Amino acid sequence: MTGSGSEILLPRRRRRRRSNWRGLVYIAPAMALVIVFFIMPVLFTGWMSLHNWPLMGASRWIGFNNYFRMANDTRFMTALNFTAYYTVIVTIAIFAIAFPLAIFVEKERQFVGAYRTIIFLPVVVGLATASLLWVWLANVDSGFIGPALKALGLVEKSPNLLATFDTAFLTIVVMVVWKIAGFTMIILLTGLQAIPSELTEAARIDGAGRWQRFRHLTLPLMRKTIALALIVSVTGSILAFDQFYIMTSGGPQNKMISVVYYIFNQSFVSFNLGYGAALSIVLLAILMAISIVQLWLLRVGEERP
Repeated sequence: MTGSGSEILLPRRRRRRRSNWRGLVYIAPAMALVIVFFIMPVLFTGWMSLHNWPLMGASRWIGFNNYFRMANDTRFMTALNFTAYYTVIVTIAIFAIAFPLAIFVEKERQFVGAYRTIIFLPVVVGLATASLLWVWLANVDSGFIGPALKALGLVEKSPNLLATFDTAFLTIVVMVVWKIAGFTMIILLTGLQAIPSELTEAARIDGAGRWQRFRHLTLPLMRKTIALALIVSVTGSILAFDQFYIMTSGGPQNKMISVVYYIFNQSFVSFNLGYGAALSIVLLAILMAISIVQLWLLRVGEERP
């Protein structure tokens, strides 16, 4: 019996090994892409960050001096503070618009397909293209927003919306919300549609109002969806570059230089490639830490009865 049992187990083990090798073959192309286009560039960037790496000439090993330099770099700290402020404002604004839109288009109603399409359309426009479009819309002479405000009697003359920090920042926030809210709406919509209708109907029969159903039923069941949408929104906001570069060139008075914009200036304007690489590694660490904290906070209490 023992001998026959071992003979039966051997073919099973062989089949498992073949299955494992077959699985590795299937994922090999994806693994190769990740290694070539993510892991290797990150490792090389980390290596560059330990050098004084000019655009022309030989690099020189300086250890962690580029990282020590950040502690005294007031411009980097200013860019970090501005990026954090921008991320908080934009994320709140996107969710404030996207969540009601998702609730609105989740219910079956007339023309709901058209509503979803219209809201999602700005997403297909590239961010650089959207930035150029809004530069034209905000133009004091040939734009649309300034003359429209003047025609409505809200201002005496067409304002230059990109001339001061407050109006330029507001214009960029509105543009980003217009561009991104549709994408966030789709993510949230998938979470809403995954909630069983029987639960909602049972809560309604038990006398729960709309706010009670939203707070005690919808939000808890959408934790993972909200986590995904939040991570995507926060990550995209921290990595913001195009809108500041195209619409304001970091102004007015260099008050709109984000972290990525600062890395760009250090790497490709000042040609401090080693310092730019160190800044990139620190930014990657910040993004990973924020994503981990967001996932942890949104999962707190998920397994509680």
